[in-house]
Amino acid sequence: MSKKKIVVLAGDGIGPEITAAAVEVLKKVGETFGHEFELDYKLLGGCAIDKFGVPLPDETVAACKASDGVLLGAVGGPKWDALPADVRPEKGLLGIRKALGLFANLRPAVIYPELADASPLKKEVLARGVNVMVVRELIGGIYFGPRGTKEDGKVAYDTEIYSEDEVRRIAKVAFDLARGRRKKVTSVDKANVLVSSRLWRRVVEEVHEDYPDVELSHIYVDNAAMQLVRDPSQFDVLLCPNMFGDILSDEASQITGSIGLLPSSSLGTEKAGLFEPIHGSAPDIAGKDIANPIATILAAAMLLDNMGMGKEARAVENAVGAFLSDGWRTPDLGKGKQVGCAEAGRLIAGYVHA
Repeated sequence: MSKKKIVVLAGDGIGPEITAAAVEVLKKVGETFGHEFELDYKLLGGCAIDKFGVPLPDETVAACKASDGVLLGAVGGPKWDALPADVRPEKGLLGIRKALGLFANLRPAVIYPELADASPLKKEVLARGVNVMVVRELIGGIYFGPRGTKEDGKVAYDTEIYSEDEVRRIAKVAFDLARGRRKKVTSVDKANVLVSSRLWRRVVEEVHEDYPDVELSHIYVDNAAMQLVRDPSQFDVLLCPNMFGDILSDEASQITGSIGLLPSSSLGTEKAGLFEPIHGSAPDIAGKDIANPIATILAAAMLLDNMGMGKEARAVENAVGAFLSDGWRTPDLGKGKQVGCAEAGRLIAGYVHA
């Protein structure tokens, strides 16, 4: 029996509901495959502000660093919108990424055949296949560059900044992933306008020299947004700076039929990675038991993969597929046998088999 320590950061809004469903599935995995998962619940985001006055308590950082992986729900909500920027819930999310050195965010977008009708794309477009991995640089770029205001708040600025080393390490992640997929990397930038994008493109091309077996192409971000809905089958691995990856991965989620389907993993310099859905805290539906937990459950599968439990991760992915094949649907997925968040978690757990 293996023993792993997992920190659960349920967060705000629907976070506690979707993480509870994912934990239900993890417990079933433990029972089925003979593993012991020690779950350590800590606070991050608005709930941490309410208790400790800060969005990222020191004890949360320490627990995450000592863990084998971190499962996150979501943070934020209108309750904390009026707070200063440096103590808002989102600051905690950026902070834990920085504290764990999580520079690589992986966001897979795959279309389930059972949900083809939920996608806004035409059937003939979907028939070509949708299997895109968005590789997003996570702790650089405009979200972490110098920012501020001047002229008594009448002028505000945020600065896009990247170093060669930051670009090089995320590019290597993208090329390594592509080698195990369809051997194609499309690097997204705005090199016709931005100096930082010209550096990005130059370094990506330098890294590509070590991967002659992988095809590399470049695309401007505005064209990437258009092409992603015109023909997503043309993309394999999309390599993106922080903000561009944030936007394009949300667009990719709608191609699959719902933002509630896309998981993500954030990996970096520490042993522990962070695994979460790409959606937000959805405070408008919190507590109504109608949130879709599938993205969080698939994030738990990515966590298992990262802990060396590939067989267990495939069992979770297969369980989600069986749940959908049998016609079960959360409200966001449209027609089918309707179930709430908690029941979806229980049903998917029931589909987990060795």
